[in-house]
Amino acid sequence: MIITKTSEKIIILLTDFLAINLAWIVFFYFRVQTGLFELLVVPEFIIPMLVVYFYWLLIFTFVGMYRTWFAASRFDELSTLFKASFVGVFILFFLIFVDDYAHNVASSTRILLFIYWGLFLAFVGFGRIFIRSLQRNLLIKGYGRRNAIIVGFNPKAFEVHNELIEHPALGLDVSGYVSLVEDDISKMYKNKKVIGHFSNISSIIDENNIKEVIIALEKENHEVLVELLARCEPKSIGLKIVPDLYEILSGQARTMQLYGIPLIDIMPELMPEWEKKLKRLMDILVSTIILILSFPLWFFTAIAIKSESKGPVFFSQERCGQNGSLFKMLKFRSMRHDAEKLTGPVWSQKDDPRITKVGKFIRKVRIDEIPQMINVLKGEMSLVGPRPERPFFVEKLAGEIPYYKRRLKVRPGVTGWAQVKHKYDETIEDVKIKLRYDLFYIENMSLRMDFKIIFRTIFVVLFGKGHYN
Repeated sequence: MIITKTSEKIIILLTDFLAINLAWIVFFYFRVQTGLFELLVVPEFIIPMLVVYFYWLLIFTFVGMYRTWFAASRFDELSTLFKASFVGVFILFFLIFVDDYAHNVASSTRILLFIYWGLFLAFVGFGRIFIRSLQRNLLIKGYGRRNAIIVGFNPKAFEVHNELIEHPALGLDVSGYVSLVEDDISKMYKNKKVIGHFSNISSIIDENNIKEVIIALEKENHEVLVELLARCEPKSIGLKIVPDLYEILSGQARTMQLYGIPLIDIMPELMPEWEKKLKRLMDILVSTIILILSFPLWFFTAIAIKSESKGPVFFSQERCGQNGSLFKMLKFRSMRHDAEKLTGPVWSQKDDPRITKVGKFIRKVRIDEIPQMINVLKGEMSLVGPRPERPFFVEKLAGEIPYYKRRLKVRPGVTGWAQVKHKYDETIEDVKIKLRYDLFYIENMSLRMDFKIIFRTIFVVLFGKGHYN
């Protein structure tokens, strides 16, 4: 029996639907039928119930309560529910307070709100715990389990293996070990072989249907970590590292607990679910506003481009988006038509002779980037993120720079941390430096970081620094 992510979400959505509405039904009965509260008119039942459900659905979605619930802690589930419901009730309390103050009335509604909160936590909490317990029982009985491999053949790896055997509710079955030493191949621990060398990990993952890779390397082997992660990056798998004790004590490792074993969970992005939703909402609102306000500018820019050189007003070029998906990035044309006809794909340079006079001006004030708001509106790009690169250069750079394709794990941006911190990509060293900035952004994604980059971008535009390709 295979439990897919879609079926997981449907189950938890149905459970929440029943629990949230049952909480409302009990609350409505308590408020209306018990006679404890004075009522001038009998309130509506169905419409408020539906409004309240969609209100909580929105809040739960923003805080990430509908992400995959594989092997999650029941305590963590209740903790997240409490925090989400606290925020939701606080918003309702504030709105009720403002409404009462505006009408200059004293109301018992705020007391009723806390009664509702208690009922809400009880019903939804019970529903969530029931689902978690059902999940754990299914995993223990063999349903929905995932295959895992442990990279390393050492005491640290054996300790992780022992924990996985001792706690079947984690839902992970060790398919074997992957070693850094050829001589370890075919050695065994707990009836599990070393099934290959780490250089072949990509094919090992495919052949054994691996869903989780746990990296348990000794300190002296850490130099291969970047290469190992680069080989695993294209795969749709979970990646976890057993950190050194020093890293834990010094606070440099952000860990999660696999029962007694601390693990660093390697994520393509660390932005919470609610921030990701808000980031997307901001993309839609800002891009729409910019497109509307800049519409007259499009007309004059088009006339200027056509008056100087032949060719289309817009320049459309294939770029790599999130997870390697291809899309056509739009810009106002700033170079001669067919600028790469004789050279093939090349990076633009500072004072590039192919740039027209109009193109030089619109690049300086970043007018050429405005059509990318269409890409943002369509969801192909974001306002902030690593700049999208052409497939030709992505494959070329991925072969030369380990871990380069990790920047494809997030939606590319109109501006980014690398663009406000570094200059033109003129050499491979420039690309490596910008990659470090991109990876720093990915590991530290937040709305605060995005606002910081946007303000720095405004500074860059005003003073004519930075580079966009």
